[in-house]
Amino acid sequence: MMRPSDDVEVLLCREPVDFRKAINGLSILVEQELALDPFAPRIFAFTNRKRDRVKLLYWDRTGFALWLKRLEKARFPWPGPDEATLTVTGRELNWLLDGIDWFRLKPHKVLSYDSVL
Repeated sequence: MMRPSDDVEVLLCREPVDFRKAINGLSILVEQELALDPFAPRIFAFTNRKRDRVKLLYWDRTGFALWLKRLEKARFPWPGPDEATLTVTGRELNWLLDGIDWFRLKPHKVLSYDSVL
């Protein structure tokens, strides 16, 4: 199974996209609508409105590569449309592809003290 490495930078496009778009349409979306460099060493992740599919677009030194995953019964967890994109790591993308909704996970509160006494 192909999976991105843990340390790769991934940009999640928060808004659903038309999945009839292929490499050309998605790379133009990255460049014109998101105002980002599609040739940068990162992965651009997209989902459809039903969130049962994910497309990953990246530049691989000599050309674009496009990866698609389709779920048969489930939906991918996906962040809400607060901003156009969200930067995550390859590890977090792999969790998302496995169906782990890490957007809802909450760590312990950060505690801050002035003295140990």
